Amino acid sequence: MTKGGMESVEVFTTEGKGRGLKAQKEFLPGDVIFAEPAYAAVVFDSLTHVICHTCFKRQERLHRCGQCKFAYYCDRTCQRAAWLNHKNECSAIKKHGKAPTENIRLAARILWKMEREGSGLSEGCLVSIEELQNHVESFGEDEKKELRADVESFLEFWPPHCQQFGMQLISHIFGVISCNGFTLSDQRGLQAVGVGIFPNLCQANHDCWPNCTVVFNNGNHEAVRSMFHTQMRIELRALNKISPGDELTVSYVDFLSLSEERRKQLKKQYYFDCTCEHCKKQLKDDLMLAVKAGESKPSADTMKEVIQFSKDTLEKINKARMEGQYHEVVKLCRDCLKKQEPVLGDTNIYLLRILSIASEVLSYLQMFEEAADYAKRMVDGYLKIYHPNNAQLGMAVMRAGVTHWHAGLIEAGHGLICKAYAILLITHGPSHPITKDLEVMRVQTEMELRMFQQNEFMYYKMREAALKNQKIQVMPEPSNENAPSLFHKKE
Repeated sequence: MTKGGMESVEVFTTEGKGRGLKAQKEFLPGDVIFAEPAYAAVVFDSLTHVICHTCFKRQERLHRCGQCKFAYYCDRTCQRAAWLNHKNECSAIKKHGKAPTENIRLAARILWKMEREGSGLSEGCLVSIEELQNHVESFGEDEKKELRADVESFLEFWPPHCQQFGMQLISHIFGVISCNGFTLSDQRGLQAVGVGIFPNLCQANHDCWPNCTVVFNNGNHEAVRSMFHTQMRIELRALNKISPGDELTVSYVDFLSLSEERRKQLKKQYYFDCTCEHCKKQLKDDLMLAVKAGESKPSADTMKEVIQFSKDTLEKINKARMEGQYHEVVKLCRDCLKKQEPVLGDTNIYLLRILSIASEVLSYLQMFEEAADYAKRMVDGYLKIYHPNNAQLGMAVMRAGVTHWHAGLIEAGHGLICKAYAILLITHGPSHPITKDLEVMRVQTEMELRMFQQNEFMYYKMREAALKNQKIQVMPEPSNENAPSLFHKKE
């Protein structure tokens, strides 16, 4: 079954897994299998005034809708593009007196679209909204209570002159949002800023070691002539060679957890038991729990004690980060590393988690040499665990490269930036803002490396002067959030 722009994929049904997507032709790493605009999307409640409600870019100055005083846009182009979806919302917010929560706003946008277009297949969609999974029957008591509260709030917000929908359909829409909402990120891909529904993407099944990745592309609204504007969309991209007939899979969770932990998370958030090869055979678990190589192997009790100490430290670190106590975070990391280093192997996830936090926070505090050392060890561990074309890996390698550049380690910095660029070309594509930034860094570090190789002394002199007008920015303030996960599911 194919439809408008989706000729290269087919929906199929499998025993036990329900619907899935299958390739209709061969794809190579980095190929865009399909791009899909959102059926409906909204900005998170906490960010409504700093993110454009059309393209989801973070901007310094935004134009506010003069009618409802709630929606914000980059410019007139974004405001005009939003009007079809914002028109009903605008008058409903004015009448209601305030904007409801993101879930209510998203459900309302979906139902307004169904009112406009009918409930069948939308253009370019392989399945209709009614056919999407809602998993309401699997909800626990708390989730059911939340669902009832959402439906009540929705009915208060929904205008009486609009088409009235049955309770079953409204509940279905909230169930779909709960288990199929896709996280939208800002243009740098570093912060989750909203949630959208993409019916075609919802058909892709999970695999912990997938053959595809999803990237959110904010589109280009900067072209002078609107015919050249590209629409905000998600892109499903191939991570490795895919043959016709192969199932297309994505990962709903980060791979950097033990198979048992990933399975628990998937069961809790998406209501299925993962039966992928990596979970069944617990592949890579031995690496993630590795002990220090050497003649005397640490005892099971020592291992247990260090892992418990690591877990306790991670809780303390989270608390200190929330309070902005970054020097305290560094102290906790150093103390934990002293405990871990004689016992844990270099791919042990508890060691890697501490190395990741330490390198990020030390970079922010501009203690770059120590940060670079930890970042290098973290990347070396990640390279043995992650799929070679994993987006999280690419971002981590990029951060490590920038840290090495700041530390004046130009050879290692350039090498890491080149490695990150090769990964992100596949996962994000050449036109994504992150890849473009990385290309600028790659060219800059290549030029610096040549200068360094010709005359080290002159290089450091010029670097000192250039740092006063630096191109590569200092790391942003550490975030207590993880990188945006694929599907937006409230814990």
